[in-house]
Amino acid sequence: MRGIFTISQLTIHEALRKRVLLAALVLGLAFLILFGVAFYFMNREVIESPRGPETQAQRALVYIFLTMAGLYAVNFLMVMMAALLPVDTLSGEIRSGAIQSLVTKPLRRSEIVLGKWLGFWVILAGYLLLMGGGVLLISRVVSNITPPNIAIGLGLMMLEATLLLTLSIAGGTRLSTLANGVLVFGLFGLAFIGGWIEQIGSLFQNETARYVGVIASLIVPSESLWQLAAYNMQPSLMRDMTLTPFSPASVPSGAMVVWAIGYTLVVLVFGVWSFRTRDL
Repeated sequence: MRGIFTISQLTIHEALRKRVLLAALVLGLAFLILFGVAFYFMNREVIESPRGPETQAQRALVYIFLTMAGLYAVNFLMVMMAALLPVDTLSGEIRSGAIQSLVTKPLRRSEIVLGKWLGFWVILAGYLLLMGGGVLLISRVVSNITPPNIAIGLGLMMLEATLLLTLSIAGGTRLSTLANGVLVFGLFGLAFIGGWIEQIGSLFQNETARYVGVIASLIVPSESLWQLAAYNMQPSLMRDMTLTPFSPASVPSGAMVVWAIGYTLVVLVFGVWSFRTRDL
């Protein structure tokens, strides 16, 4: 365990040295400022406009919709971070020969992979806390509204990011940086399109389209995790009547969460095995 923690600390330090975290932090704060300003003026419009919602309940639905839009953007940023942040960590070091300075140390190769995975996971968790917490704080301060089941929603978003992070780490044990990036984004794109096909199929009661979407979700369950998170973070009226683009017509079951956890563990084990058996 000491080796894993040492590698994770080095991974975080390397991200700081390359100013990756600084760039993500600056862009994240810029997004939160933009979201806060937009939310403030939208709130004024909702309150002052004669055509706006008349009751507090109607206003709450508008505020939650705006908050969900902000969380959707945060989810996309998390996906980008999870896919791009570790994409070069193993493949780049193998290509440059820098990995030799680690494998010659009294460290197991599994500790190197798990340490890097843990380091990037800590970075992603902190980023989600900053961005997701920032969006929720802005919503609370400006409108005094907080979506329900926030802990469940943010947990599912973190699981989605963890899954893509694990895919990127595992891919880097065998593929070049470019090929690894194409693979991870390609799989995410497959899940994204498949998720929308499933939703459209459910709306129009097209079983073939729905089954195609379900198969895509099983191949990569990332989009299903966001849909389940969005479903839980909305009031029953919004999600049951499908009032917003964030209200899924076909709601993933709890079994998809179990599948995503098992999927992540299997990919992580494969990454450890792949790196351990690779000729460096």
